[in-house]
Amino acid sequence: MITITFNAFSFIREKLKKQGITEYVNAKVDIKDECDFNHLIENILHLQEGDVEAVFLNGKVVDKSTVLKDGDRIALVPPGTPGSYRLQLGMKKRE
Repeated sequence: MITITFNAFSFIREKLKKQGITEYVNAKVDIKDECDFNHLIENILHLQEGDVEAVFLNGKVVDKSTVLKDGDRIALVPPGTPGSYRLQLGMKKRE
């Protein structure tokens, strides 16, 4: 079993609330086995892939295929984040 600290933003919170998940700010989440973000998003949180544009692992944007480890801090960011924040957060590279 691994334990992660989970944060969700914007309308992702509303989707989680509809599923009865009310802990989404620095929430401790226990997961049976190691998994990647894709598995977490689709099979544990029951969100659609398109609901999450970027994933943060310990403060850095990573690919959704990244495997989670015990003690990781994660955040899910929905589509629609304004352009300047996309650059600052590392979701988009400067051209």
